[in-house]
Amino acid sequence: MKIAIVVQSNTGNTRQLAEAIQSALPDEMLIYSGAPAPEALQADLIFVGSWTDKGVFAKPVLDFLAQCHQKQLALFATCGFGQSDEYFQAILKRSADQVPADNMILGCYACQGRMPETVKQRYLALQAKEPENPRWASLLENFDAALSHPDSTDLEGGRQFAQRILTKLQ
Repeated sequence: MKIAIVVQSNTGNTRQLAEAIQSALPDEMLIYSGAPAPEALQADLIFVGSWTDKGVFAKPVLDFLAQCHQKQLALFATCGFGQSDEYFQAILKRSADQVPADNMILGCYACQGRMPETVKQRYLALQAKEPENPRWASLLENFDAALSHPDSTDLEGGRQFAQRILTKLQ
């Protein structure tokens, strides 16, 4: 079996998760690891990872997924928001819903990832304009909570995800 890892990482979080996934895969099966590219389509199993943009995978990843046909896919993501499995599953479902129907999605995994400092600055500016709005304090709290992610638990979750996918194919 030939395996590829396709990853689009905006801040490095999703790349970290991809590296954790790769560490759980047999080296001799891996034929590609990198940004969305036609070479990855030669694999039988493709791990596809993305940062999230407006609640779905980034456009280059969605464009790559649209080119996948009759493939076994495993989707993974990092999200700046959300510390709940329900939030992560909603993002994964919205992204999976855009995958052509002739593919088989074997599983999905998502975890929180830190956000760029520019996001915090934007929240602080909005809070200064609307200090009475509790939403800004909540967003700033989430920003601070995300700073340590992906953490060792998130990365171990990625490794276990890869192992579960391989077990399904044995």
